[in-house]
Amino acid sequence: EGSKFGDFLDILKSSKDLQFNLVMSGLAFYLYNELATMTLKVTGPVTASVANTAKRVIVMVYMAAVTGKVLTDEQKIGAGVAIGGVLLYSLI
Repeated sequence: EGSKFGDFLDILKSSKDLQFNLVMSGLAFYLYNELATMTLKVTGPVTASVANTAKRVIVMVYMAAVTGKVLTDEQKIGAGVAIGGVLLYSLI
């Protein structure tokens, strides 16, 4: 992939869409990290970790519903374990 870096730079210089998307992607990631840091300060590391796990499961199930893609057995088991863990944590 490193051999294609020059090609990427050429496209980057000429494509306004790529420039815009690259800046917006960086900005979104920065804002995500800021929000994660603020959440961590308020909740603590364990709660933030559990919330992050729940977020991943929610995103996975939501995207499967939106795209109509069927979840594999491994994904279903993983989602069940994650949701069960979050439930147990919230009850303790």
